[in-house]
Order: sequence, then structure tokens, then C-alpha cells
Amino acid sequence: MKNRRLFTASALLCALALSSAALALDAPKERPILVISGKIATKNAGEVARFDMKMIEALPQHSFTTSTPWFDRPVKFTGPLLADVLAAVKASGSNVGAVAINDYRITIPVADAAKFQVIVARLIDDKPIPVREKGPLFVVYPFDSSAELRTSTYYERSIWQLKALDIQ
Repeated sequence: MKNRRLFTASALLCALALSSAALALDAPKERPILVISGKIATKNAGEVARFDMKMIEALPQHSFTTSTPWFDRPVKFTGPLLADVLAAVKASGSNVGAVAINDYRITIPVADAAKFQVIVARLIDDKPIPVREKGPLFVVYPFDSSAELRTSTYYERSIWQLKALDIQ
């Protein structure tokens, strides 16, 4: 009986250790495309979390088709939810400072991530997004899902060529 308890306790500790390791954020194996800093608990490069495209692809993927001011027809966007990206680093702030390759900056309330199912798109119409076409990452709101989203406030928060997020 004592051996059985010891074995059960050991098995439970091993399972907890393995699950904790699985929750750790691995270092990118390819060129990082997104850096997340600020109020985050999970890091993989000093005080920041770096993601390569494979890491973005490994997060649960979601798609929606929506009209935007930047395309002449509705476009299908695919990528992880912004909420899932924030959860991956255990973000604890109330705002996200988003920065593009050209240093365009915008603040996105964390509440938007869940309320509107905002996507960090990596695909447009099932194809990777080249830098010259607003890629490789594009924060997109599902504009067609609500008239509230079809305003300059939300269009401005839809930052393309995303390179960094700073959780505030």
C-alpha cells in the first residue's frame, strides 16, 4: 500500500513537471517575426518573448472573411486569435502597444481581443502574406460582424506588418 502511494505520488509529480514543461515557451528556431514585451510572465529571450512563424502556426488557428478598406472585395484572414497570442505569454496588462515594421504604433485594448475575436492573421485567402502586401502578420477585426467595427477607431487598430507587441 505504501509503495502504491509512493508510485502514485511520483507519477503525479512527473505529470505535473511534464505539463509545466509543455507550457514553457520554446525559443524560436527560425527568424523571429514577433516580439512581445511588457507585462508578460512567459518569456523565451531574456525579458521578452520571441515568436517565429512556426510558433504562430502552432497556436490554434481561426478564420473569418470580412470586407476591409484595404481590399476591393471581402478577404479571408487566418491566424491565431490575439487572445491566444496574449495567453501564450501570460499577458497581464489592459492595453497592447502594437508596432509595425515602419514604426506605425497603435494601442489596442486587451478587452478587444476577446470581445471581437481579433485575429493576428498570417494568411490572406489561405496564402502567406508577403511584407509588400501587409505581412507577414496583420491584426484584423471581423469588420462585417458588427457596424460598431466599421469605424476609423477599429480600422486604425488593424495594424499590418506587425513586428512587436508591448503589454501595458
